[in-house]
Amino acid sequence: MTNMEELFKPQSIAVMGASNNPNSSGNRFMACLIDYGYEGTIYPVNPKYQEVLGRTCYPGIKDIPGTVDYVISAVSAPLVPAMLEECALKQVKAVHLFTGRFSETGRPEAVKLEQEVLAIAKRHGIRLIGPNCMGLYIPRLGMSFSDAMPHVKSGNIGLISQSGQAAEEIVRTAALRELYFSAAISYGNALDLNECDYMEYFSDDPNTKIILMYLEGLRDGRRFFDVLRKTAAQKPVIILKGGRGASGARAVASHTASLAGSEQVLECVLAQAGAILADNTEEFIDLAVTCHYLPPINGTRIGVSGGAGGTSVLAADLCEKAGLDVIPIPDDLREELKQRGVSVWDWIGNPVDYSIRENDDLSYADMVQILARNENFDLIMVVFGEPHHEHQKNTTADDYINQYRMENCRPKPAMAIVPERGTGIDHYDDWNWKIIYELRSKLLASGIPHYPTINRAAVAARKVAEYFRWKKSVL
Repeated sequence: MTNMEELFKPQSIAVMGASNNPNSSGNRFMACLIDYGYEGTIYPVNPKYQEVLGRTCYPGIKDIPGTVDYVISAVSAPLVPAMLEECALKQVKAVHLFTGRFSETGRPEAVKLEQEVLAIAKRHGIRLIGPNCMGLYIPRLGMSFSDAMPHVKSGNIGLISQSGQAAEEIVRTAALRELYFSAAISYGNALDLNECDYMEYFSDDPNTKIILMYLEGLRDGRRFFDVLRKTAAQKPVIILKGGRGASGARAVASHTASLAGSEQVLECVLAQAGAILADNTEEFIDLAVTCHYLPPINGTRIGVSGGAGGTSVLAADLCEKAGLDVIPIPDDLREELKQRGVSVWDWIGNPVDYSIRENDDLSYADMVQILARNENFDLIMVVFGEPHHEHQKNTTADDYINQYRMENCRPKPAMAIVPERGTGIDHYDDWNWKIIYELRSKLLASGIPHYPTINRAAVAARKVAEYFRWKKSVL
């Protein structure tokens, strides 16, 4: 199979090891395909059953009357070689090996069996996903490996993950900020198809605009660098690497039989190839949010609006520490404030400290628009205060949004800081948190990304700005 489209658009799927036991993997794979509305034909396969979840069950793959494009294997490792031989008789194009206990165990006999599986697959031209992985999540086709994934919504992000659990966590967390996926792949041990193959597919896929990768190890470092550099020149590639420390490297070896490399070498290679490196899952999502919602960030000069007193001082420190340039208020902007009759025109700084305003001669929205319109700023950050005073009790999320009118920043990149502190067990119904939750949703609906802290927003902005600077240098 030279065309990866065949892998991502199967018209029929057989589940090997399908079962009526709700605690079994074969049952869960079947249930997900049915519940998510897979648009192709589903064939349960297991000699123990005549019917699984209301569908005719076949004793073997060879007994299926129709064609089979794709097989999900939920059988034990020793049964895989015979299953692949049977798949060859049905001219199956691809097999997802959920089956584990291969090389990740470190046992010589398991490593030998894994190589036997690869040899059989190569002999018959069958491509393998895995083993030891969760497989494909393609919402537009109704394919999912977990009932916890978003059901209907399809987006423009492609996820390549060695870990199935990490893939599920990333997809579910991203959905909280209205990020959805064209496809997500959990590929485990990468015995056959690996991260380079999937990256090449997403690179050419018109449905994918941003690529996320969770990696534990590389099968072919030279090819990875070449493919990454070519892909990053077209669309952002955001990478979260597992196993960067000694204990993480040991965990990686037992998880997907991958060899973790030097963190310093990895960072150097990624920088040269144009990828964006995340330090943790939260930053991984922040970077995706930044690339998805914002136009290109073409520099690091930031204008910060919102907050007062110590908040503005800390905002300056955090942005500067993250690598952004908190420039002084330019002379032409200060002159504009003076001409508008702003009494504190010579006092206002960057970040804007609203505690020094006199009356309402300068509204929040006015200042945001003035900053955004000034050519000396590459991006704008707006810090939303947390409603907590009694006189704010009747305030709505729309009131908060209208205070700043962030839509007036366009086409300049603009980031909103909205608090995300944990609530106590007695605080779920508090009026102020209801306003905050609604505010986040309304911001995203209008295309404005939000971040829980100034630091997280600043780090994401700086890393994305570095990516666009790299991209400009290679094009």
